[in-house]
Amino acid sequence: MEKSACNDDELSEFLESGIYRFKNSNAVFIDPVRLLNRSHTRFRVSPSVYYSRFFESESKSKSKSKSKSQELEVYSDSKKRKRKQKKPHNLNERERVAEQRHQKVKPELLKAHEALLGSTDLLSTMKKLRSSFQSSTTEPGVGQSFVELGRVWQAPMYEIILNYQQSCVIDQCSEQRVLPLFNSLVANETNDDVEAEVLNRKFILPRGGCFYMISLVDMWKSELGQIHNLIPAESDCGFNLIVIDPPWENGSAHQKSMYPTLLNRYFLSLPIKQLTHTDGALVALWITNREKLHNFVEKELFPTWGVKYAATFYWLKVKADGSLISELDLFHHRPYECLLLGYCSREVSNLENQSAPRPVKDNQIVISIPGDYSRKPPVGDLLLEHAPGPKPSRCIELFAREMTAGWISWGNEPLHFQESKYFLAD
Repeated sequence: MEKSACNDDELSEFLESGIYRFKNSNAVFIDPVRLLNRSHTRFRVSPSVYYSRFFESESKSKSKSKSKSQELEVYSDSKKRKRKQKKPHNLNERERVAEQRHQKVKPELLKAHEALLGSTDLLSTMKKLRSSFQSSTTEPGVGQSFVELGRVWQAPMYEIILNYQQSCVIDQCSEQRVLPLFNSLVANETNDDVEAEVLNRKFILPRGGCFYMISLVDMWKSELGQIHNLIPAESDCGFNLIVIDPPWENGSAHQKSMYPTLLNRYFLSLPIKQLTHTDGALVALWITNREKLHNFVEKELFPTWGVKYAATFYWLKVKADGSLISELDLFHHRPYECLLLGYCSREVSNLENQSAPRPVKDNQIVISIPGDYSRKPPVGDLLLEHAPGPKPSRCIELFAREMTAGWISWGNEPLHFQESKYFLAD
C-alpha cells in the first residue's frame, strides 16, 4: 500500500509537471507536450500533432505488415539462395572509440529503460497518447518555411503583426504591433499568449517569450554575426543558461533537405563567453553520436568557447508502449542522443571555482517519446536547477525552432513549431 501511494504521488506530480522521476535512479521520463504547455495560457500544444510523425510511421508499418509478410513468404527462399554471406565489418579506430563510449554508458541506459518498464502507472498514461492521436482530426499540413523566406532579397521587408487581446469595459478589444520579422528582437512582454501573423499564417508567442530570427544570407556572410546583437552591454544582464542545438554538417541527403547545415568551423565563432552572465552560465550542447563530433567539441569547440566540460545527459527515445525506437546496439542508429553540459565564466579564474546551485551528475538519462524530425525535447526545467547566478535565470536557445516562456530563441526559424497548426485553443 505504501509503494502504491508513493507511485500515486509520483504520477500526480508527473501529470502536473510533465516530469516523472524514478526512485533510486539517474533517469527521468518527460512528456514534452505537458512541459511545453507550461509556457502557454490560452493555447495548448496538440499531442496528436506533436507525435504525428512517430504514430503515423508506426501505423503505416502495421498496415503494410500483412502484405510485406506475404511477399517475404514467396521470395524468402529465393533470396536466401542468392544472398551472399556478408563479411563482418571491421571497425576503424574512430568507430572503435565510439563503440567503447557506447558500451560504457549502455548499463546506465538499460537500467533507465528497466525503470520505465517497471512503472506500470506511467506506461498506462503513455498509452493514452495513442488514443489521443487516433481520435484527432488535426492535419499538420505544410508549414511556413522561414529558411526559404530568409533567402530572398525581400527578407528585410517582411513583417510580423502581434495581436494583443485586452480586457475592455464592455468587451474584448485588441491592439496591434507591427515589427520587422528578420534581424530584430521580437518580444511578447505580456503574461498571456499572443497571436501573431506572418503572410496570413498565424503563430502563437508564449508569455514573456522573445525571438530573434536571422536570414540565411546573414548567417553565411557574417559567420553567425547577427548573434552579436544579443550580447548585453552589461554582463549582469548576460545569460545563466545557454542551450545550443547546432545544425551539424551531415552527409545525409534527407537531413540536408530538412534544414540547412553548417560546417563545424562556423560554430567556433559563437560568442558564448560574451553572452554569459557575470556569475557564469551552464552551457548545454546537443550532439550526435558521431565520434568525430565528440572529438571536435572536446578538443576545439568547448576550449574556444571557454567552456569547462561537466557532464553528459542522454536522451533515450521510446515508443508509447515503452519499447525503444530501435535496437540499443544498432551502430549507426542508436536510440539515444547526447547533451553535453559545461560551465562558462567570463573570467578564467572564476571557471575553476565555479559551482552550480545543485551539482550536475554525469550520465543522467532523459526518456521521452520523440516528436517531429530533429525536434529536441524541452529540457530547460531539468537544467535550470544546475544553472549558476541569480533567479529567475536568464535563458537563451541558439538555433532554436520553437519558443519557451521567458526565453530568447535565436536562429533562422525560431517560429517553426509556433505555427497555430501545432496548437489547440484552451
